[in-house]
Amino acid sequence: GNPPPRLWELGAGMLNSIGLPNKGLNRFLAEDLLQLAELPVPLVVNVMGSAPQDVARLVAAFGAREEVAALELNVSCPNVTTGLLMGADPGETAALLDVVRSQTAKPLIVKLTPNCASPGEVAAAAEQHGADAVSLINTVRGMAMHPRRPREPWLGGGTGGMSGPAVRAIALAQVREVRRRVRLPILGMGGVQSGRHARELLDAGADLVAVGTESFRDPLAGTRIAAELLEIDANSGMIGVTA
Repeated sequence: GNPPPRLWELGAGMLNSIGLPNKGLNRFLAEDLLQLAELPVPLVVNVMGSAPQDVARLVAAFGAREEVAALELNVSCPNVTTGLLMGADPGETAALLDVVRSQTAKPLIVKLTPNCASPGEVAAAAEQHGADAVSLINTVRGMAMHPRRPREPWLGGGTGGMSGPAVRAIALAQVREVRRRVRLPILGMGGVQSGRHARELLDAGADLVAVGTESFRDPLAGTRIAAELLEIDANSGMIGVTA
């Protein structure tokens, strides 16, 4: 993972520079996966690597496990061969899927980065090359300055990913853009704090809604927001939304 400090609280969200620390593939399969499989929900595993072949190896390993329902490809990592961000360039995204799609028959969800010129084009490339769904948005790149050391960033990694209410408007715009380009299911996220926010993402074109940063403030945010959304839709006469 990245060196500390790893978090910075914003007025409307947070910055994180975690660096994705983990136990490695073998220990995760032997330890964590067995525990996570006991949860009463479908298990989606997020994977990333510095080259398509690395991602393919992970997809093959997790795809072979019956505990795993689907895989999410985190394409916010640079390709060490080309130097391009795998999720910021449609060609890079297509090349990645061309390598990994054959490694599993399980659903592949591509987690799109907002830090690119056209999320819609990247999503279209993902659809054309075998993705089963897309999720967005990932965090927005940002930085906080150290309060006591002039000209020095606070986060140990320098920059970090911004999430929370501050990115909600970006999420809405990008979900709408992606919906206009693809027919894939869309998992929308970004600054969701209430049932109303979830409804807005659905109205923008998402099929499902995820909650992240709000869970730091309210660990039961997902349950609360689902209940609020059901109430909103019931009062407006809408049907078809399930918690």
